Amino acid sequence: MSQDWLFKVRGPLPTSKLPTQSAERRSVAKPGAFQAQLDKQLQQSDVIVSNHAKQRLQKRDIRLNESDLGRIGEAINQVAAKGGRESLILYKGNAFVVNVPNRTIITAVDQSSMQENVFTNIDSALIL
Repeated sequence: MSQDWLFKVRGPLPTSKLPTQSAERRSVAKPGAFQAQLDKQLQQSDVIVSNHAKQRLQKRDIRLNESDLGRIGEAINQVAAKGGRESLILYKGNAFVVNVPNRTIITAVDQSSMQENVFTNIDSALIL
């Protein structure tokens, strides 16, 4: 059986041109510029506290100030550099389960509630 039908085209081929940029509008990125910008954004990104974590913080009377959130943000950067995705961060006697790619604190546990508590679905831990 012939496969000539594969090569038949009905009607004329489209001849429209794609828009082009003039030489003066083109910008060439410096080597490593993207990585530098990405690193800068990661360091500036705020830590998000989920609604569930907000409830746990309030219920367990755990208070986090801007400095604490900044330190947790630095910890998230460290875990991200090692490839962690869901991490347990121990900080000032409290445990925080963090979604690293989203930079979100998922839940918080105080020291008295940690006794015999099992943390699941984490791939890394960091003690500050």
